[in-house]
Amino acid sequence: MLALAPPAQAASSKACAGGGYRLVDAATQRVLARDTDREAVTTVRAADLGDRVLVQGRYNQYVVRTGDFALFDYAFTGAPNRLDMTGRRFTPVFASKVPDHRGLTLGGDLTVTLEEEDLVVSRAGTGLSMRIQSKDCAQGGIFQMEPERGDGTRTRIVHTLATGAGAVTPFYFDNPHFRARAGQFLGSACTSVETGPPSRCCVQVSPRVTIGNDASPRFVARDSAQVAERVDQPDCGAQVAPDVDHCGRVSVWDVASGGRMGFVTGEYAVEVANPPTECVSDCQAQNQVRGRLAVLGHPFPVPAGSRLSPAESTLLLPPLTAP
Repeated sequence: MLALAPPAQAASSKACAGGGYRLVDAATQRVLARDTDREAVTTVRAADLGDRVLVQGRYNQYVVRTGDFALFDYAFTGAPNRLDMTGRRFTPVFASKVPDHRGLTLGGDLTVTLEEEDLVVSRAGTGLSMRIQSKDCAQGGIFQMEPERGDGTRTRIVHTLATGAGAVTPFYFDNPHFRARAGQFLGSACTSVETGPPSRCCVQVSPRVTIGNDASPRFVARDSAQVAERVDQPDCGAQVAPDVDHCGRVSVWDVASGGRMGFVTGEYAVEVANPPTECVSDCQAQNQVRGRLAVLGHPFPVPAGSRLSPAESTLLLPPLTAP
């Protein structure tokens, strides 16, 4: 039913075994929709919709604020799976992913499409629509947020990692496995690490900011964007050379109307992959090169010198970039 568009490719079926969501009104605990073996579309009338909806899966869970589709409290549950990254621990990832709609709101009915581990929720308002695609899997390409504006301008989305969870508290880091091989060409089609030649299965390595924690050696994730630009924060990341202008807990993105902002986990987060295609309409997943690209992994524990700091910037963000 659902193929997550690039860059959030479909997760391995093994990682999704037994997965499935139910949507619950956070205030009343009323079940609004639940997974089925066949595609099922549910419409929740605007008049019956509360302020927040809990998306509860076997492997991951989060809360959606219905007026703007901001996301809160994304976490892996730690449910058993052969591809589990958490060590069967409850593992928070994002405190929030908040889009700035600049005064526009979502006021229409909520449309929910569910089938097995796949979920699509969408809602529209005057001059604005939002869609969230999600997969209830232990790892893979499992989440993306898609804003679309009537005026065609970008939407700024701020990602903030979770805090206060001890060793499972996530942090951004400059992956030293990628830093050490930056500039090299890797992949099944390469004939030389110096010259490539570049192709779909021979990709030049560039530095990679990823997400890790101090509890789970297998846990790794990264922000994954399509037709979006990360906003540099110059007072962050200064301990990494060359400077990556990225904070330890916050990342900021300007996303094109029709673009996508998600995150990928596990092998997808540490694969030397091609950049996503420039697509803002009817995009399809392109996953035909799986297994032919280099996977560099990440260190555990993450060295102190690779961890990005400070946690947040003290500078004002620049104006929203043009489309």
